[in-house]
Amino acid sequence: MLLPIPVRVIYTFILACCIGLLAYALYAQYVDGLHPCPLCITQRAFFVLTGLVALMSLIFHPHGVGRYLSAGLMLLCCAGGAAVAGRQVWLQGLPPDQVPACGPSLEYMFENLPFGEAFSTLMMGDGNCAEVVWTLFGLSMPNWAMIAFIGLGLAAVATIFATPRR
Repeated sequence: MLLPIPVRVIYTFILACCIGLLAYALYAQYVDGLHPCPLCITQRAFFVLTGLVALMSLIFHPHGVGRYLSAGLMLLCCAGGAAVAGRQVWLQGLPPDQVPACGPSLEYMFENLPFGEAFSTLMMGDGNCAEVVWTLFGLSMPNWAMIAFIGLGLAAVATIFATPRR
């Protein structure tokens, strides 16, 4: 069954959402003064990747197997971002005595540690990642990021069932 929505509209929607989410993240960082933790930066990277796949799909308009590949890549990026956001939500839910100690900065990790160890340390999160400094309707920024990744993932799946170009 095909959705009555052109696939390019969905690609545009995904791209616009990613741009909007990243724009707000930059606004929160540079105007509101909220400094992103390593997990926040990783979530931003997954929004960038999702948006880039949507942009490439919008430009090249894949069909056939390419459409499945495009949807799969976007879904994979969204799943990775949701996993990172989920990890941060979990860290934020820990009792204060169980929160990991604050670790080195992201720049320090990637400059001084082997990539595998830096990546592992990054994914573990630290005390900075457990701090809730912003909420909207009782949900923290990682909660909203996880909701956004799930929604974008569903939109990516919808591209498979959307009306192809004529």
